[in-house]
Amino acid sequence: MSDKSNALGKSDIYDARSLGTPKVAILGIQHMFAMFGSTILVPMLTGLDVSTTLLFAGLGTLLFHLLTKRKVPAFLGSSFAFLGGYMAIAPMLDGQPNKELLPYACFGVACAGLLYLVLALLIKLFGTKRVMKFFPPIVTGPIIISIGLTLSHTAIDSCSTDWLTALTAILLVIICNIWGKGMIKIVPIIIGVIGSYLLAAVLGGVDFIPIQPVDFTAIREAAWVGLPIHWNDTVFSLLGKADTELLITALITIMPIALATMVEHIGDISAISSTVGRNYIKDPGLHRTLLGDGLATVLASLFGAPANTTYGENTGVLSLTRVFDPLVIRLAACFAILFSFCPKFAAVIGCMPTATVGGVSLVLYGMISAVGVRNIVETRVDFSKTRNVLIAAMILVLSIGIAYSSAGAIVFTVGDVTIQLSGLAVGALVGIFMNAVLPGKDYNFDEETPSETGVDFSVRNKEK
Repeated sequence: MSDKSNALGKSDIYDARSLGTPKVAILGIQHMFAMFGSTILVPMLTGLDVSTTLLFAGLGTLLFHLLTKRKVPAFLGSSFAFLGGYMAIAPMLDGQPNKELLPYACFGVACAGLLYLVLALLIKLFGTKRVMKFFPPIVTGPIIISIGLTLSHTAIDSCSTDWLTALTAILLVIICNIWGKGMIKIVPIIIGVIGSYLLAAVLGGVDFIPIQPVDFTAIREAAWVGLPIHWNDTVFSLLGKADTELLITALITIMPIALATMVEHIGDISAISSTVGRNYIKDPGLHRTLLGDGLATVLASLFGAPANTTYGENTGVLSLTRVFDPLVIRLAACFAILFSFCPKFAAVIGCMPTATVGGVSLVLYGMISAVGVRNIVETRVDFSKTRNVLIAAMILVLSIGIAYSSAGAIVFTVGDVTIQLSGLAVGALVGIFMNAVLPGKDYNFDEETPSETGVDFSVRNKEK
């Protein structure tokens, strides 16, 4: 398969092996670093184990690639969408994990993952077209934009802990990507992480330099080798002694969250498709990507790891590097599995300055939103039509407005069940509804030629 150039003249690489083994290995490590900050943040917030999280992020990614015919360059990391569910069922106790109730929360998340399988089956039975007619670019474009913008506040919060370290990471990423040559140009994330990490390690704590010091105590105390799975933290530990009422509460509290995450999944796959220039919704098919994501979530949750989701950070890396070979992602997954058996490595990542994670995330989240803008531009969505303006407006203002509101979500009660919908979920659902009922649609998923609200995958990187 030959590589082609994008509109900016940069080479799009679909076979990373042409770069040589050392470069491929570095690219894999870069993707691993890109997902680390957010992936380990979820267990840190919920009390789940970091090493277990790394193991099942890697295993879940490999399972996803197996089920999607090794075609989709997606990495599966910890999902933030279920944080509310974990905290509702197993809230932290004075900053310490709630070991007794965490397995119940994981059970609820595992059942939520099963809903992905139900939707995948429906798509397989009735066809992708019947689903995707609700997700034209006028819907998915603003959703993708909102994904990056709603995540951006976490990056800003992280950067604000130490702006000098964060700006170092940002500048290194930009300089390497714009002016770098050869390998430097395609590993800007690694350089940004290492450069800002070293800056904080060397100059942190110096009186006249405003840089937060790095505490290496956890690294010194961590063992070199350890098992990443702990039986008492798994759902299987509940066998024979589970509280039925708690199980039901976990189900009705957490399973509805899957309605939002499945919409996000479609947005993520659309973002990856737009970035790479290939229609992964048609091939290998949305039913396969949903199946992979759902089974990865079920597997991870059963063994005490967070729910998995297709990671926007890694989509941002794809957009920056223009290396689209899924092999690189699978290599990152293998590294994650390998390092899950090394608590000391997890400690090294855990000691990474918060500002370093923030600086890198700031760039990557921005890249996600930029992909959404490009998706709208390249598919030639007609904003002279009032319907399109209204749909985009409502998705953006609801997704971002609710996310940054004092509540941070829409919360309502049905009977004894409290349901919490994120801004992104509300925006996506409203956008889908408006697109379905407003007149003026001209979208046909089977066509890959430009139309006012259609998909255009024919003009970039089509395989001959």
